[in-house]
Amino acid sequence: MNSHYKEIIGSLLSVIGTIQAAIGNTPQFQLNENETYLLRLTGNTLQALGSALSADGQGTVSFEKIGDEIQATGNSTVITGMLLNGIFEDEETEQRLNIAGSWIQALGSFVGLTDEFFDSTEDGRLENITGNLLQGVGNSLQAIGGIQALHDKGSEQYQIGVAGSWIQAAGSVISLIGQIQEESEEIRRNINE
Repeated sequence: MNSHYKEIIGSLLSVIGTIQAAIGNTPQFQLNENETYLLRLTGNTLQALGSALSADGQGTVSFEKIGDEIQATGNSTVITGMLLNGIFEDEETEQRLNIAGSWIQALGSFVGLTDEFFDSTEDGRLENITGNLLQGVGNSLQAIGGIQALHDKGSEQYQIGVAGSWIQAAGSVISLIGQIQEESEEIRRNINE
């Protein structure tokens, strides 16, 4: 598969995954526990796969590639927590791994964001900066909500985490638009960054 299309398809998978995970994290949808679990698990798996595919599509080592790899690691950390809880029914370990995974994803978004300031392509730059910034903020809010949930069983932390999930999802959609624009310019210019 052409590396340009790998990056676009990877971004698309990440969009689908972030939206699925956001739906699974939103109590207002009144899904049962199994549906919520499957949406979150599938969503994080798609995000990890999308980030890994995007990283593989990079032509050279860059902050964007490293950021994608970090994000895939963060999603894998969340998946590990979910699977461990599914096997051993250890909610505290799942929560701690979710928090760590969210921080790792936020770091990956911010690392990827820095690449835009060094990238030679203009098309999609603003969208990629905005999208990565929103994803990093969204993941950070999810981590903060997770920390609050770990220490306080009130309902406010869920609102912070839910808001973070949807901010991340919005950022991934904006990043997809930017990625399509960037890859289109790279194809026109016959370069691969």
